[in-house]
Amino acid sequence: MTSTFTLAAAAALALSGCSSSTPEPSGDPVDALTLSQSITEDALIAHLEALEKIAADNDGNRAANTPGYDASVDYVAQVLRDKGFDVQTPEFDYHLFSTNDVSLVSAGNDLTVAALGFSPSTGPDGITARIVPVPVDDTPGCEASDYEGLDVTGAIVLVDRGVCPFSAKQDIAAEQGAAAVLVANNEEGRLIGGTLGEHDAGKIPTGGISQEDGAALRAAPGEVTLVLDTVIDSSTSRNVIAQTKTGATDNVVMVGAHLDSVEDGPGINDNGTGVAAVLETAVQLGAEPNITNAVRFAFWGVEELGLVGSAEYVEGLSDDERNDIALYLNFDMLGSENAGYLAYDGDDSDEFGEGPGPEGSAGIERTFLEFYESQGIDADGTDFDGRSDYGPFIEYGIPSGGVFSGADDVKTAEQAEKWGGEADADFDRNYHTPQDTLENVDRAAFLMNSRAVAYSVGAYAASVDGPNGVPTGEARVQARTE
Repeated sequence: MTSTFTLAAAAALALSGCSSSTPEPSGDPVDALTLSQSITEDALIAHLEALEKIAADNDGNRAANTPGYDASVDYVAQVLRDKGFDVQTPEFDYHLFSTNDVSLVSAGNDLTVAALGFSPSTGPDGITARIVPVPVDDTPGCEASDYEGLDVTGAIVLVDRGVCPFSAKQDIAAEQGAAAVLVANNEEGRLIGGTLGEHDAGKIPTGGISQEDGAALRAAPGEVTLVLDTVIDSSTSRNVIAQTKTGATDNVVMVGAHLDSVEDGPGINDNGTGVAAVLETAVQLGAEPNITNAVRFAFWGVEELGLVGSAEYVEGLSDDERNDIALYLNFDMLGSENAGYLAYDGDDSDEFGEGPGPEGSAGIERTFLEFYESQGIDADGTDFDGRSDYGPFIEYGIPSGGVFSGADDVKTAEQAEKWGGEADADFDRNYHTPQDTLENVDRAAFLMNSRAVAYSVGAYAASVDGPNGVPTGEARVQARTE
């Protein structure tokens, strides 16, 4: 699961992943509960062992643009081919953003600063200049009028976070002649995970600081030295796409999990568990099942650097190809050490965060909640916060959902009472660390969540209609244009 969101650099072509053959299915119609029970712990753990070995053989990770990622692609593709799937591994271009050094010194004191994604570089020596605070109003730093009466030529502008994108704040500051921008958080704590968006959006170096440091600089806006020694590189990666040869191709059930890890660890919970669950569901479903709707399996590249593989895929489809996707199911982190049972809040019944998903997402959430209830588990909702690969699908109005065992959020006392584990502790204290290993996977939660994956796939492969269904036909087109 990514901790930032950046946009990919180039459009992907011909990535629908559809098979042109439509053989007659054999065997009994797929039953969702039967499919879910076919998922075994031994099979799931075998996939995780394979991914962990790949990481161990490749500098301890499976990150984008590394041999470990390439070996992960080869492993998943071969498992699918062995089960009779036609497999594509389409390439896409993207840009990598990294930092060599960041620092901010004011009056001899070191302050914490983060380079916003795709910020231009100050160079290794940085910029020494005066701070000019932009007055705080309802649109901080979002309008040229905010700079009336201010001389910011060659200065480092200080603006508050909020209302308009970071890229707009630095555009306006650059137009006024500023040398750099510092964006102060509008809530307690550091500003992390921000980005200017596109790789070529940056005009002047732009960093993020905490609300507290922003207040201190406003109170005493002297001279500071800012170092944002950043690097933007171009690269290429691959997704893995495979689709059943049976089922209607105008009501595709799409199922995805990101395949890359962070550089700091092997990525076994994040996201070997999602990969293993989706992959084993494909294995048990088979390439030619007796289903109503085709199922398309996707294993995304470069998620950890900004959902790049999934964004490239969705953006590269035509309108008709996107409308052929009935829904998207996303699975990212299913076996957290202090695990939760969380389904994406499709109807926004929790009234928290980003609001509901596209029409049909509420039904997807109910499908998962009903499955957990049948297993004696009282699951909770979790926000569509944009940190995983459902994001690009939601942007195009495709109903989405999935389950999640938790990352760096804290398990409440009520949740610990329901599910066990430790209250007031992170769901996964190993998130994005070298300790994200098989040893630290909660196997019982992993198995249950993986069976939820298979259940949802089986249910929607059978039908996308009914009380938990999604829009079809003209209603789908209309819903996605509203």
